[in-house]
Amino acid sequence: MPKTVDAIDQRQFEQWADAWWDPDGPFMPLHRLNEFRCAWLLDRIGGGGELPLKGRRVLDVGCGGGLASEAMARAGATVVGLDVTARSIEVARHHAQQSGVDVTYFCCTVEAHLDANPVPYDLVLNLEVVEHVSDLPAFLSACAKLTRSRGHQVIATINRNPIAGLTTIWAAENLLDILPKGTHQYSKLVKPRELKQLLARDGFDDFIQAGVFYNPFTKTVKQSWHSLMNYLVVAQRA
Repeated sequence: MPKTVDAIDQRQFEQWADAWWDPDGPFMPLHRLNEFRCAWLLDRIGGGGELPLKGRRVLDVGCGGGLASEAMARAGATVVGLDVTARSIEVARHHAQQSGVDVTYFCCTVEAHLDANPVPYDLVLNLEVVEHVSDLPAFLSACAKLTRSRGHQVIATINRNPIAGLTTIWAAENLLDILPKGTHQYSKLVKPRELKQLLARDGFDDFIQAGVFYNPFTKTVKQSWHSLMNYLVVAQRA
């Protein structure tokens, strides 16, 4: 099975791993985005109540330090987090233990997890991941096989266009210094139609798409009427 990990990105995230849980550190925007995305997602596919994901199995691909993994576990889900960065997994395990949150973490690729023959999940999260892989079609194919029939895959990423490149890469990483330099490569950003075509190829339909806007001055996140920059896609497998 093809390896979809981008070695350059892996090395960069290894260097940044100790900062995952610093709300005022280099991943500060991700903390704000994670709060918005998790709440948005639970409103749409959660079962309501205090534990809206009770009884659901969730796979958090590219989990980093475990921000979304812990949020899903607190919502009642049984959560597995995957990341190829060993130090990120160490940080995620330590934080979950300190916080008393039950999440199972593995340092491996999504392909290796698939090869281990796990039972497909109710929900597969790919939050800020697809723009960092080396072979997007192969990566999404593996994620599809890990999603049960009528289960959902959720993808959060950045659109590919000059406006997105200017704001989310050049301005964010160089002018405003709100993301570590080298976080994103413009050529690896994905347009929504490209993403949906690959998901449809793998048997997904019933798409929900939403634009996401992060204000770097107020440090707030809200849903946007457009998907020019950050966006979310929820798809259900047939």
